[in-house]
Amino acid sequence: MAVACQDAIKQFSALLDKVDEQLKATFQNMHQGYPTATMMRYLKARDWCVPKAYKMLVDCLNWRIQNHIDDILKKPIIPADLYRAVRDSQLVGLSGYSKEGLPVFAIGVGLSTLDKASVNQYVQSHIQINEYRDRVILPNATKKYGRHIGKCVKVLDMTGLKLSALSHIKLMTIITTIDDLNYPEKTQTYYVVNAPYVFSACWKVVKPLLQERTRRKIQILQGCGRDELLKIMDYDSLPHFCRRERNGSSRISSAGADDCYSLDHPFHQQLYNYIKQQALIQEYATLRKQGRFNIEVPIADTEGTKVVKKLESELHKVRDHSGLTHPLNCLHISGA
Repeated sequence: MAVACQDAIKQFSALLDKVDEQLKATFQNMHQGYPTATMMRYLKARDWCVPKAYKMLVDCLNWRIQNHIDDILKKPIIPADLYRAVRDSQLVGLSGYSKEGLPVFAIGVGLSTLDKASVNQYVQSHIQINEYRDRVILPNATKKYGRHIGKCVKVLDMTGLKLSALSHIKLMTIITTIDDLNYPEKTQTYYVVNAPYVFSACWKVVKPLLQERTRRKIQILQGCGRDELLKIMDYDSLPHFCRRERNGSSRISSAGADDCYSLDHPFHQQLYNYIKQQALIQEYATLRKQGRFNIEVPIADTEGTKVVKKLESELHKVRDHSGLTHPLNCLHISGA
């Protein structure tokens, strides 16, 4: 099996060597220094059939280019109130890490209303979390634990689930399709907890939408699943809705920083600040190419002191955010 695996990777790599430079560039951004592990994910997703795995990956790379996925972490959902509304209605968060170092993502399936923003904004938010996971969370975990970590664990909370949730089937289908085709084998296990009576009816509808390889990874736990989850993670990494004896609302029982869904949680603060920072870097990079930019300065300043301080402040921002390495003391400023 090991020989066949190595042979498949060798064939796969040879095919990728022939793609154009644009595809190679987005593949490099995608694999984050682990091209072999990435190829293996696609081979597993296509039962080790090299031609099918290659087609799947190339289709994914084209999808990334056509939808500007490499730049999606430079596009914050604004204003902040809109993003907060997204977070309050599309419940997802990072609660901690498993004992193996895998990030643990909590998803409030039952209480997500998905009614505060457009479909495109929910899809954008989902992809941004995927990309932040792959470009920031997983590389940091890899560095911390000293071995490659390329997958996560997901805990799906069904608290509050109603049959009306099936009205979101279109959005659910879009998101699951995106994950199946473009982020295969990124989740080790899906744990379903707090499943109410109606879950079985909803499951009959949703199950056919999932790939077989995804269905095999789903484990339905009894109650809040605390005891089973403690076998793979410490108590501090348990999602807030798994920390109690009885079932109950994952939002009512959560408080403050324990609510990993909230925009105020450290994970979402770091994510949103990261995206805003990347947007600033992009903006300053554009200004740098243009060779000019506009700054609002105080009018009532006869000696020009405030103007100089304002210019110095803005120029330092340009230098810090755009990666300028050359000094700015040779810059000439023209004025009236």
